Amino acid sequence: MMCQEFNLLPLAGKLQRLIVKERERERERERERERVRDRPLSQCHDCEPHVCLLLHTTPEVAIKNSSIHSSQIQCCANLRTKSHSLFSQCCCFSLYPGLLCSNVFFLLVSAQSCARSCGEKFNTCSCHAACESLEECCADYKQFCLDIEPHSGSLLGGTDFKILNVTFEQNINLTCRFKSEILTEGYVDVNGEGHCISPMLYESGWIPFDVTTDGVNYDRAGRWLSVHHSKLGPAYKIILGNATQWQYYGTPNVSGDLQMLWKPSLIKAERLNIELWGYNETGEAYSDNWKAEWKYLYTVGRDVLNSGVFSFTPMPTEKPYSLWDLGSMRVSPSTKPDGAQDVNAMWSEAQALAWHLEEAFRKDSESWAQFKCLIWDKEEKALPSFQTEIIDCPCTLAQARADTGRFHTDYGCDMDAGSFCIYHPGAIHCVRAIQGSPQYGAGQQCCYDRTGAQVLTGDSIGGSTPDRGHDWGSPPYKNPPRVPGFSHWKYDVISFYYCCLWSDNCEYYFTHRPSSDCRMYRPPRAAAVLGDPHFMTFDDVTFTFNGKGEYHLVQSSIYQLSVQGRTEPMKFENGSLAMATRLCSVAMREKDSDIIEVRLADQSDHLQVLMNQEVLSFSEQKWIDLKGVFIFSPKPANVTVMFPSGAGVEVRGVGGVMSLTVLLPQDFHNNTQGLLGIMNDDPEDDFTSSNGVIIPPNSSAQDIFTYSAGWAITNETSLFTYDSSHLLNEYYYAPKHDPSFIPNFSVTEDPEDPLLEATLKMCSGEGEQFCKYDSLSMRSLEQGNSTLLLYRSHTSAKKALKLVQSCGWLSPPYHGQKEGTFYLENATVKFTCNNGYHLYGSQERTCQGDGMWSGQDTHCVKDNTLAIILGSIGAVLAVVVMVMAIVIHTRNQKRKTIRQHEDKTDT
Repeated sequence: MMCQEFNLLPLAGKLQRLIVKERERERERERERERVRDRPLSQCHDCEPHVCLLLHTTPEVAIKNSSIHSSQIQCCANLRTKSHSLFSQCCCFSLYPGLLCSNVFFLLVSAQSCARSCGEKFNTCSCHAACESLEECCADYKQFCLDIEPHSGSLLGGTDFKILNVTFEQNINLTCRFKSEILTEGYVDVNGEGHCISPMLYESGWIPFDVTTDGVNYDRAGRWLSVHHSKLGPAYKIILGNATQWQYYGTPNVSGDLQMLWKPSLIKAERLNIELWGYNETGEAYSDNWKAEWKYLYTVGRDVLNSGVFSFTPMPTEKPYSLWDLGSMRVSPSTKPDGAQDVNAMWSEAQALAWHLEEAFRKDSESWAQFKCLIWDKEEKALPSFQTEIIDCPCTLAQARADTGRFHTDYGCDMDAGSFCIYHPGAIHCVRAIQGSPQYGAGQQCCYDRTGAQVLTGDSIGGSTPDRGHDWGSPPYKNPPRVPGFSHWKYDVISFYYCCLWSDNCEYYFTHRPSSDCRMYRPPRAAAVLGDPHFMTFDDVTFTFNGKGEYHLVQSSIYQLSVQGRTEPMKFENGSLAMATRLCSVAMREKDSDIIEVRLADQSDHLQVLMNQEVLSFSEQKWIDLKGVFIFSPKPANVTVMFPSGAGVEVRGVGGVMSLTVLLPQDFHNNTQGLLGIMNDDPEDDFTSSNGVIIPPNSSAQDIFTYSAGWAITNETSLFTYDSSHLLNEYYYAPKHDPSFIPNFSVTEDPEDPLLEATLKMCSGEGEQFCKYDSLSMRSLEQGNSTLLLYRSHTSAKKALKLVQSCGWLSPPYHGQKEGTFYLENATVKFTCNNGYHLYGSQERTCQGDGMWSGQDTHCVKDNTLAIILGSIGAVLAVVVMVMAIVIHTRNQKRKTIRQHEDKTDT
């Protein structure tokens, strides 16, 4: 076979045209070859100084069909190992003496550029984020696909972030463009590092940006995480010293100097301006012209030293400034014009601007606030009601904390952070519905007391309240009332100040924001995978499946939900492989959402999260908004994924294995399939195969193994990332279910086993069979104990999510009181009346299993009123008796007259 010869000088361009489309790669069972990076190509003979490109599938075939020296073939093999995109080709180069294989690879991939191509994959190299672990990045990948630091900041903008791995010339004009439309001015520092300033946004989540150095070509790209301002750490925003003083300033006995603090290093300036900005939403409600607006109002302090502290004595303002009662403080470089947009800055959280309101507020804050409350009441009456479309609250605190697919901790009242529930006295924990309501984007809040019962506005000012504007915003964000944080302040918080905090008119507020009870709440169903691995279906069937491969855990057509699991062989403490597997990765998607994968990281019990095959970092933020999905990761071992359907996926790294819990609302009833079964309250059909064949729950371990293997995915349906040679060889090119891996289907309790006694002592009660299996099969008590704890945690969550019957809130009678604020089945509420009043109706009522209260409605009636009523009843009865007597007498007279007439006629 003859080699085609080409001139070496235009090597990059001609190689690019010669390389054919990538073919399906062969399965490789051997370990990755040792790369030879220092082999001089002078060892390769012939053709010098030309390049020979042989299109063969393996080095062996190339040797048989050519006269090329074997050392050339070895060079080719090493290049092929380095670049998976060249897998189907054998590239043998004979170049100048001393040129290294690694240099040839660089020449090969430099033919393709990542300019304007980030995320793309080419035949010769890749600009996708996974290229680094696969070692197939194009040569300029880092230059054009940008890493930045920090990668997140407030949606209010002003964060100065640095572009990494790129050196810029000092005299260029660096411009940053966000979402292809918002331009901010960048700069190059003395070290040649480029910087961008994040813009003001009205949305949270990942924001694409690109960069130009000539004002024309935006060829470098990255992404910026825009964060709900309240979810930022305190180091990244202005802290208001004595926040209560700020928000009650001007009310009786609240005055003095106000102080604010910030981290000076986050503003790249020696001197600053202190500004007040106001927030408002204008236009016709729920129309296209309903718009959100941040507006610069005035400068409070000018040319202030950037020391991190500023104090001032606020003065009342006049109209039009005093009309703005909601806003934030901003610090920015004094070299910038007043109110300059999108400059390096820091912001305070949203606040009620009591301190800057007009003089009338300071003279009589109660009357001023009452007037505002009445205006708000009138405006609310003109708006459509949103309460019929928001989800009902969970009945108990345990339910609220377990239903992680639909509810999440309200950071303003968090029992894990000390229960500082300023706006909800009497509550120890609140949650918010994760998703906004479908039409209005409204939110739900649910608060609970120390007994685990709901705190309702009918009983307490600390009761939970629904929100016209969801506190966390609602996709697609940007427009009212869906702007994260600030729409909520506009429609739900500042009005609470008017009616409840600055005046005593809460009845108006609670008329429009009453607590939702739990009569319509239906808890989700939970299924789990844990340990070695053991499966617990939605209908409580438990089994063990130790296959190696990638499988469908849950599929549902109703929301196009797919949850897939990957398993791998476990290792003993000495490093040898065990005949058992563990769950090592879970990938998921709903409809057209981002694909999320959570997998075990290299560090023990740590989890790695990927979005569309790109690793996500939670080093700066614990909550990330993505397309069609939210992710919460408070620590490296815990990840919770939440979808718009209400489906929740909890992943935990515990004891060296991954555990999984899937929570699905009742909408998924009878619409799931996969290893976690059909969610329909019928355990008999949980072992339904993908082609509809059912095997009974009491089938043998071997039969269950065969059934489970049938739920293997395909490469076409796979949601997983294959970003290493190991994953490619073991899962992508290999069968999705490895038929050669046959696990131990059971363990023998050998009396001679030194581990048996300790195992039997530890493994008892619920979950003991899984505990014993994992302890003995893995020769590890720690493994068995971890499995036991995970099993009991799952069963505890299942108990918390049992349906609870609620009878709904009972009001106290007028002129009386009630004892008891618990409204669930078997709860009893007692009633009493004030002095001078008599109880009419039931003195005690009990919540029954049918959701109805026993007894009759209770009323408190004044004693003299009761006497009058009874007297009136007696008088009425006397009149009735008299009337009846007259009627009877009249009828008797008529009958007597008729008889007399009949007698005369007869005679």
